[in-house]
Amino acid sequence: MITRRAVPALLAVNGAALLAAVPALAAETKGGPGSPSATTTIDGKQLPAPDQKFGGVIKDTAQESKPYWPARIVPPKGAPNILLIMTDDAGYGVASTFGGVIPTPALDRIAQNGLRYTNFHSTALSSPTRAALITGRNHHSAGFGVVAEQATGYPGYDSIIAKDKATIGRILKDNGYHTSWFGKNHNTPSFQASQAGPFDQWPVGMGFEYFYGFIGGDTNQWQPNLFRNTTQIYPFEGKPAGTWNLTTAMADDAIAYMKRMNTLTPDQPFFVYYVPGGTHAPHHPTKEWVDKISKMHLFDDGWNKLRETIFANQKRLGVIPQDAKLTPWPDDLLKKWDQLTADEKKLFIRQVEVFAAYAAYTDNEIGRVIQAVEDMGKLDNTLIIYIEGDNGTSAEGTMIGTPNEMAMFNGANPPVEAQLKYFYDIWGTDKTYNHMAVPWAWAFDTPFSWTKQIASHFGGVRQGVAISWPKVIKDKGSIRNQFHHVIDIVPTILEATGIPQPDLVDGIKQSPIEGVSMMYTFDKKNEKAPTTHTTQYFEMMGDRGIYHDGWFAGTTVHRYPWDNFAPAGDLLKYEWQLWDLNKDWTQHDDVAAKYPEKLKEMEKLFWQEAKKFQVLPLDNSFVTRAIVPKPSITAGRNVFTWTEPMIGIPNGDAPSVLNSSYTFKAEVEIPQTGAEGMLITQGGRFGGYGFYLLKNKPVFLWNLVDLKRVRWEGPALTPGKHVLEFDFKYDGLGMGTLAFGSNSGIGRGGTGILKVDGKEVSTQKMEHTIPIILQFDESLDIGSDTLTGVNDEDYQPPFTFTGKINKVTLTIDRPKLSPEDIKNLEEAQRKAAAVRE
Repeated sequence: MITRRAVPALLAVNGAALLAAVPALAAETKGGPGSPSATTTIDGKQLPAPDQKFGGVIKDTAQESKPYWPARIVPPKGAPNILLIMTDDAGYGVASTFGGVIPTPALDRIAQNGLRYTNFHSTALSSPTRAALITGRNHHSAGFGVVAEQATGYPGYDSIIAKDKATIGRILKDNGYHTSWFGKNHNTPSFQASQAGPFDQWPVGMGFEYFYGFIGGDTNQWQPNLFRNTTQIYPFEGKPAGTWNLTTAMADDAIAYMKRMNTLTPDQPFFVYYVPGGTHAPHHPTKEWVDKISKMHLFDDGWNKLRETIFANQKRLGVIPQDAKLTPWPDDLLKKWDQLTADEKKLFIRQVEVFAAYAAYTDNEIGRVIQAVEDMGKLDNTLIIYIEGDNGTSAEGTMIGTPNEMAMFNGANPPVEAQLKYFYDIWGTDKTYNHMAVPWAWAFDTPFSWTKQIASHFGGVRQGVAISWPKVIKDKGSIRNQFHHVIDIVPTILEATGIPQPDLVDGIKQSPIEGVSMMYTFDKKNEKAPTTHTTQYFEMMGDRGIYHDGWFAGTTVHRYPWDNFAPAGDLLKYEWQLWDLNKDWTQHDDVAAKYPEKLKEMEKLFWQEAKKFQVLPLDNSFVTRAIVPKPSITAGRNVFTWTEPMIGIPNGDAPSVLNSSYTFKAEVEIPQTGAEGMLITQGGRFGGYGFYLLKNKPVFLWNLVDLKRVRWEGPALTPGKHVLEFDFKYDGLGMGTLAFGSNSGIGRGGTGILKVDGKEVSTQKMEHTIPIILQFDESLDIGSDTLTGVNDEDYQPPFTFTGKINKVTLTIDRPKLSPEDIKNLEEAQRKAAAVRE
């Protein structure tokens, strides 16, 4: 972190010429003390700044007195606008700027007008990288050791950014910036995402004055779970399918916001945090972009040839050393392209072309935002930081891809033949929640090995970055190879603006920022200067690594990122590898056997850093953490009652009926003309349930991740009051088995009974149930259905109930393990451990 006291020392490193372009750090008041136009900078040590002392005169009457207005707080003179951009799930080899075949002219533009960074790192996963990015602290320090949905009750993993870690948005806002956040917010706890709040962990509570985006890890770009500030909005309603897309709508909103701020306060700088959903699944580009990419035939030769092409491009561009080695293809894990059938090749090319279209489309809309800055005449003094990806490319699509990511998370997926027959022509439209096959992800992380979720190998954590600031960076088009990390962005912004880290925010002493500024690299004199970031740990779900002075040690990969149900194993027995990065840019040659003492030294350093930054306790579980109870508004409750329509209750704050017995009871009144519409629903087109009336007939339907629908239906209702019930008896042992490393209790079947006024009208056995999660970007709704419906053939949202709901009650009976169950599970766990050893 760069402080005021450090400025003299920086002159020796950065050069006086560079610092001369940076705002002065001294406080300054303009406009005449007490006048309506007075402005002032602040020392920034305490936020919000203390109230300014009244400097006027107060007598008995206004005629005898002199008014005095507090000065408006502004940033230091010349402070730049900040445009901080980060895309999603894109590895080092995706963008053309870093050797990829997908055209990314907006990223190219920033690189050509500034600098490319080839040695910049993420945390390997979404929420963690984003928490580190906006706080300047390591992801465990900021409470995000894993994604928000996997939060556990430890400080490094609870998904709560503590009050001693004010975000860059809060710091800049209180120093006079306009602050805004567009796109993905994966840093609000999933159990605080409802309209009940609290809102202090929402963007508007973390220092961002304006928010336009979605709360969770991903969203349907055609029908998103979209918020303006804390209010859910539905701008896509009434638009024909395929004509409204969040990727464009978000750019439109950001451009309108910047123009509005520039018109109202042209001299006040802005901080725009711009984080689109691309290219996280679902891959939802417009047809125009799919057609453009398909005509280019970029992928016809397959993923192995793609790696070779990207690798050659990277050497040509100079974004990897000329002596760098391409890491080997994992023949034991992934098929080579020439081993595939014609049907497989056809399907997989379709998948990757839609992904590439999404990447190109996302970059195009980012380009529109950048162009808007230039059109306002602000480009020269705007610091633009463009990070391609918050982690490596995602391998969560299974070996054959999936038309529905919810199916993947629940351990189900249609085979290639079914994907070709039912989904090929609609891939990437609103009818799919699609993801591509794993080998494409591996190829897009060229020249490195592994993918998103893997923190020990650079395929999971190396990101291409471009930074421009025409007023300051004169070495345009150059490359910087210094090691840096996402925690270095906040201190870079603070040094660039001349704003210090505060000592106190809201009376709370702030923890030190853990990153270092990258501004020294802006000066051509420091093109080859040693990095100022000498040590950095990495950890994600037990997979771990440590960088120190050009060496990197990392564990071997024990859980593949496409396997959600793999046994956790003993994470303390993970083997370690060692790489000398000064000689081996890509982690090609493991030298652990050659330098055993160095490896021991690196391992010891990892544990020191782990203890320092809240990494402990290590946990390599995946499914368990996603579905264990969390402190939501439903925690500890088994009975839920709604007496009026309500929409938009997110998954994290909704009662879960998964892996349990439960009863829905709806007390309704049917008018003389009959009724239809939704009573209660959770989820949508890609997984969920609905209890509704269709042409006056009661229906309960389970949508099993869009692969099968199980339906109970009763006779038409007579006018008047009725009690409608759906009673489900679950056959499994429940989530308790997960504590013993067993999935045997989840996803089991059960028997459902639909009743009208106490009489059974439909009984049916359901052989399997959804084990892990419903469609997580949808919500629980009563009285209507927002976003997508659970059965398009029956209705289209909002499907508002046309009768009267007096009460809807949900009672959940969660299974409890008996002593005998526990004994059997413990014995099975011991046997499984013995086999693994």
